Formats: sequence, C-alpha cells, structure tokens
Amino acid sequence: MTAAQTFADFASTLRHAPISDVVAYHAKRAIIDWYAALLPGSVESPATLLEQALHEDLDRGDARLALGRPATVRTAALINGTAAHTVEVDDIFREAIFHPGAPTIAAALALAQARQASGLQMVRGVVAGYEVSTRIGAALGREHYRYWHNTGTVGTFGAVSAAATLLDLDATRHAHALCTGATFAAGLQQAFRMDSMSKPLHAGHAAEAGVLAALAAEQGVTGSLDVLDGEAGMGRAMSQAPDWGQAVATLGSEFHITRMTFKNHACCGHTFAPIDGALELRSRMGVQWRDLQAIEIATYGPALEVAGSFEPRTAAEARFSIPFVVATALIHGSVRLSAFTPERLRDADIRGLMSRIRLSVDPALDAGFPGRRAARVTISTTDGRIDAYLQPTRKGDPEQPLTDDDLSDKFMELAAPVVGSARAHALLQSLWRLEGCENVLGL
Repeated sequence: MTAAQTFADFASTLRHAPISDVVAYHAKRAIIDWYAALLPGSVESPATLLEQALHEDLDRGDARLALGRPATVRTAALINGTAAHTVEVDDIFREAIFHPGAPTIAAALALAQARQASGLQMVRGVVAGYEVSTRIGAALGREHYRYWHNTGTVGTFGAVSAAATLLDLDATRHAHALCTGATFAAGLQQAFRMDSMSKPLHAGHAAEAGVLAALAAEQGVTGSLDVLDGEAGMGRAMSQAPDWGQAVATLGSEFHITRMTFKNHACCGHTFAPIDGALELRSRMGVQWRDLQAIEIATYGPALEVAGSFEPRTAAEARFSIPFVVATALIHGSVRLSAFTPERLRDADIRGLMSRIRLSVDPALDAGFPGRRAARVTISTTDGRIDAYLQPTRKGDPEQPLTDDDLSDKFMELAAPVVGSARAHALLQSLWRLEGCENVLGL
C-alpha cells in the first residue's frame, strides 16, 4: 500500500473503534486550547475582513463561526481556522514544526455542526486529524520547513482526516481525500517574513481545503494514491527523502495528541525558550531590567530565521521578534496579548532594552531542532555580574506541560473578554465534558 492508503486505513478505524480515556482527555485539552485561540482571533483581522469578503456564504448554512453566525461548511472552516491562528496562542506539535489545532479542529467543528454530530464523534475526528498530520509533518522534517509553512501544508492533512472521519468515509475514500488534499496543500515561509496577514490565512486555507477534499471524496472524486511517496510526489517535491515507513510505524500504538505543546506566551513558539530562560535568569540573579547591561541569547537556527527581527513595527512582526518579546518579558514579567498594543510597540524602555540583546546560533542546540527547542541565555549587569542559564525546553512542552488548571486559566483569560465570563465559563465546562455532548451544535 502507499503511505496515503496506510494512513487512511488507520484513520478510518477511528470512526468506530474505542478511544481510550487518555486519548480522549488529551483531545479535549487540544479542543479547549483551540477555543482559547479562536475567540480572541475571531474579532481581529483577517478573520473580520474575511467575513466581509465572504458575506454571500454567511447567515446561511449549517455550520457556525466562533460567535454563532451561520456559515457554509467550507467558509466556517476557513474563517475559524484563520481566527484560531491569528493571535499566536494555538498549539504546536514540536517534531512536525506545525500548529495542528487551527486547521484540524476548524474542519472537525464545521462538519460536526453541519452533520449534527456528537461530541464523541468530534473527538474521533480531531484524534484522526492529529495522528495523520503530525506524522506527515515529522516525515517531511526540517527540509520542508526551510521554504514551506507547515501549518498551511501539513495542516491540510489534519483537516482532511478530521473531515473524513466526521463524514464516516471508508478507508478507500479517506485515502482519496488525503491525496486530493495533498495537491491543495500550500503556504510559503516568505509569506510571513514581513508584515502581512498571510500566516493565519494558511491555517484557514488548510481547514477549507481539507473539508473540500473530504466532501469531494464522499461523492467519489479520486486522487493519485501515491501522491505522497511517488516519484514526483510531495515527499520529493517538498522535502528530502522522507521515511514513510517510519512515519506510519507507530500508528495505533502511540498517539501524538498526548504530547502536544500548549503555548504559555502569546507569540511565536520559537521565542519561548529565550523568554523562559530570561525570566528564570532574572529571578535567579534577583535583578531588575534597568540593571541589565547585556543579554546574549544563543538558540537554534530556524528561531533566528523566523523570529530574529530587531525592528518590528506591527503586532504581527513583534510576535516574531525574540528581542521584542524577551525585552517585554524582562520589563513586564509576561508576554500576553497586551504586549502587542500600539503603546507597547512604541515603548522606549522596551526598545532600549532590545538594543542590549545579542542573538546567535548555538550549533549543539541547532542540532537538536526540531525535537528539542532550547536556548542559552547569558545576562551581564551594570555592576559587573555575569550569569548564564540553559533553558532546555519550553513551559508548555510535553516535558513541562501546562496543567489542566493552567489550561483553564488560559482559556478564561482569552475567552472572557470576547464573550463574557459567564458564557466563557459555561463553554469551558461543556468542553471538559465534550464526549458526553449529544449534538455539538448546542455548545
């Protein structure tokens, strides 16, 4: 069988096979985290601009946008997927270098609403999407990430498998959906190397493309079954000799959804180890930011390629600036949504501290990417003290996970300003009990 057929064979079993309590629990954590990202993103551009652009597909249809507005299935997937990736607080699967939740759960929810599926059926779809996409992303590897934005490319497969599971497609049609989705997959790194709205659109496009591929396969549209591993397939065109045998080896025995990274800062995940290391070192040294003479940050290469800017002008650019977010953390103690207001972007203290930061690539830490996201931070003070700290991982990574209370607090912090505390709390409680929900349209 081809790689796509093997993935589809596994994913199709999740339609009806028992889901362990552990896997279901971790799927609910992922869905809660997705809603925490969705709600604040839904009232920001580009999601609000997409509502204007796609008004003919709104106020009708069987799916819903974040705040309840009716939409067609594909448009709901597109706009919700975009919203969930907008404020940079959505989940990460480290080894695949991508954010699976934004496209996968957007697709799952849109079809679950349209088909009036149960919460358990939605959980099954989410698990299928995460398990297939994370393995494809890990197989494509670091070579793929040089030029492609994995959330747009790899995320398409998460959306396909989630949608195909909600549509109850058999293995054959599921495989054709994956293969059609493969040729829809897109998203360029250069699209967010300067200020633009393209990055969250990648997640939305992946969600919509996955839904379209699954709906087409439901009606009998076929794809090239060797589109992943064929001579001119995705593996060769967009990576360097991926090992598809290794990619499918642990299907069913290891569930990647149980080791997600949930963000503790509202910015690019490549900035997290520098933030965490700087805060830890500040605490250990007992210093205030005004006492800092120099901050040296050594980390892995892609972190500097994606987030090494010293001159961010907009909130989008600042979220991808290690100097900006580290200076913000050292001055204010955290990097939340408030870090990216116009006032903070113009703050002279932050800009002054940024000028004392130096970035470099540490070869040993670079060799550990993507499986390890570490940073070495060295601080020199104005009174002559010097100390260094290796941040071996990020808070929120599987080795240092957010607790359920942490996750609930994150949800309330991000959701309550949008929908009010009472509605946010009620939604949170419903999501923790999602597998018992008879119809997700009633959430």
